[in-house]
Amino acid sequence: MDVARPQSVARNKKIKRIVAGVLVLIVAAGVTLGLSRMKPAAPSVDRATVWIDTVKRGEMLRQVRGIGTLVPEEVRWIPATSDGIIEARRVRAGDIVKPDTIILVMSNPDVQQRTTDAELQLRGAEADLANLRATLQNDLLNQQTQQASIESEYNKAKLDYEANKELAKDGLIADLILRKSQVTVQELASRNDMERKKTEGYAKSAEARIGAQQARVDQLRVAYELRRKQLDELNVRAGVAGVVQQVPVEAGQRVAPGTILAKVAEPGRLKAELQIPETQVKDVAVGQAASIDTRNGIIPGQVIRIDPAAVNGTVKVDVQLNGEYPKGVRPDLSVDGTIDIERLTNVLYVGRPAYGQADSTVGIFRLMPNREANRVQVKLGRSSVNQIEIVEGLREGDQVILSDMSAWDSYDRVRLN
Repeated sequence: MDVARPQSVARNKKIKRIVAGVLVLIVAAGVTLGLSRMKPAAPSVDRATVWIDTVKRGEMLRQVRGIGTLVPEEVRWIPATSDGIIEARRVRAGDIVKPDTIILVMSNPDVQQRTTDAELQLRGAEADLANLRATLQNDLLNQQTQQASIESEYNKAKLDYEANKELAKDGLIADLILRKSQVTVQELASRNDMERKKTEGYAKSAEARIGAQQARVDQLRVAYELRRKQLDELNVRAGVAGVVQQVPVEAGQRVAPGTILAKVAEPGRLKAELQIPETQVKDVAVGQAASIDTRNGIIPGQVIRIDPAAVNGTVKVDVQLNGEYPKGVRPDLSVDGTIDIERLTNVLYVGRPAYGQADSTVGIFRLMPNREANRVQVKLGRSSVNQIEIVEGLREGDQVILSDMSAWDSYDRVRLN
């Protein structure tokens, strides 16, 4: 027979179940709170895939780097002096030429005809000058002969007059004869003076006429020489010893005056034209030392010119080459250039990170003893090609990750495996 349980037993069981449920809820809440307060696990990074460097203190050489090409210091651009048609092309780019080497042969019938006309005009003017000289010389001789004849008569009359004066003193001739001889002397003296002035004037006139004709001859000679030069320039010559770099025209092509026909460079005198980023060129100055890497050797140099304008984010800097050229050096050779800006002494520096710029603050992962790396804020200072100054945030001896860590921007620490 069943025995009824007292109500206290059921109540006790219910209380036990409630207490157990509360304890379970308390334990679950505690576990949840503990898990929420735990730091997330640090992501793992393979140590072999990152670039690690040590912060150092000492001397740091500031440099800037740019790519460029070798170009000749002396380049001769050869333009067309007259229009014409390219008849033949004697040389091509890369050929070695002498000053009298003919690069192109051009033709222009108008230039040839004008040269012939100028020559004929010059020859005619020279013949006219020679004829004028002969005519004026003959006329001058006739005038001088006439003047000499009058002068002879004048001298003879003077002698007669002197003789008559002596005779008149002794009363051997009449006074009338003496006066007559005196008048004759005076008349011939006047005629002789006039003829002498006439001769001098004629000589000056002849000289002026010859000078005018000579000026015309000189003018026509200059014109003829110009035409001859234009005709000769139809045979386009190098003008200097060097290497032909460009011949941008072809046979059969018609060119106008001023068209560039060729470019000739002296290969023994080269300079480097470097393209420096405009953000770095502010510290570059004329006279700074540089080194040019031809990939077959290093050539020391010196900055000689900085272009005043930036093109496509870069500024052109010319570097004079001062050392011996390695083998294979030639115009248009691609090179790498490094310019020394300044030497900093007793500064804290490290290798330049892939994501850090000069005078900025960046987050860098610093290695810790427990094989982890924590992100720290580092203020950077002056930069070089491969190094950068540390202003604050790191100490000498710290090891940091310089590789691009943008994939872990959301983490403040990583674990190195």
